[in-house]
Amino acid sequence: MKFAAIDVGSNAIRLLFSRVEDETGQPFFEKVSLLRIPLRLGDDAFINKKISEEKADKLVELMQAFRHLINVYQPIEYMAYATSAMRESKNHKKIVNRIKKECDIDLQVIEGKREAKVIYSNHIEKILDKNGSYLYIDVGGGSTEITFFKGKHAVRSRSFNIGTIRIKEGLVPKRNWKRMKKWIKDTLEGEDNVCAIGTGGNINKLFKHAGKKEGKPLKYKKLKNTANYLGKFTVEERIIKFNMKPDRADVIVPASKVYLSAMKWGNINKIYVPKIGLVDGMVHVMYKKHKENFV
Repeated sequence: MKFAAIDVGSNAIRLLFSRVEDETGQPFFEKVSLLRIPLRLGDDAFINKKISEEKADKLVELMQAFRHLINVYQPIEYMAYATSAMRESKNHKKIVNRIKKECDIDLQVIEGKREAKVIYSNHIEKILDKNGSYLYIDVGGGSTEITFFKGKHAVRSRSFNIGTIRIKEGLVPKRNWKRMKKWIKDTLEGEDNVCAIGTGGNINKLFKHAGKKEGKPLKYKKLKNTANYLGKFTVEERIIKFNMKPDRADVIVPASKVYLSAMKWGNINKIYVPKIGLVDGMVHVMYKKHKENFV
C-alpha cells in the first residue's frame, strides 16, 4: 500500500511518500521519499496574525507541485494537515479554499490536541520497554506537543504555544513556560524512571552533533553540553562550520531550550530520538483506517 502525507508546518512544508508492506501480518513502513521546503509561514502568522499574499502564493505554488508528484506516485490515499502557523492566521480559510480550488488538495487545519495524537500514532514506544513510562516531546516552529504514556497507553496529552520561531522572535510569554512546567510536573508526579522521546528536525540534528548511535538514548547532560557548544556560534558560523541549512541554524538553539526544559522539569535523564514526525504519524493513521475497512 502506498500513501502520501503533507505537513504544512510553521517552519517548513513536508511531503512524504511512504509504502507499507504487511504480508507477514506485521506492517513495515518504508519512507520512499521525503521533501522538505522551508517556507517559514510562522514568520508571518506569529507576528502579523495572517499569512502574507506573497507567502500564500508560494504555498499554493508548492501545493500545485505536490499535487503533480502525488498524481505520479499514485498512492491509495493522501492526507494534508496544517498546524500552528495556519491555526493562528486570520486568513487561513481563504488560503485553504485557494489550495482546494487551484491544487485539488484538501488541506485540514488541525488543533494541537489532534496534532499530538497523530504524532503519537507512530507508536515508537512499541520498540522500547513495554512497561516503561515515556514523555513524548515534539517541538515545531509554532508549538510543542507533549504526550505522556505508560505501559504503551497514552495517559495525557497537551499542546503548548511554544515553538522555535516564536522563541526566536521573542513571542513566548513567561506564562506559557509556566503552564508547560506545571503540566509536566503534575503529569509526572509520583512517576519514576521516565524517559523522553524527542521528535522534530532540531532534535535529530542535536542528536547527530552529540555523536550518538541511532537507537541509543542521549543523556540530559550530553544534550545540554551539545546545545551550549552550538550556542557559542552565530547563525552564520553554524551554517559554515557545521554545514547547517539557514532555517535550521537559527532555530536549533531555541529548540534545545524546549527539550532541556521539559526534561529538567520531568526529572528525565535520557531521551530517545527516532527519525519520525507528524507525516509519519499521518501514514500510520491512513494505514490503520484502510486495514480496519478491509477487515
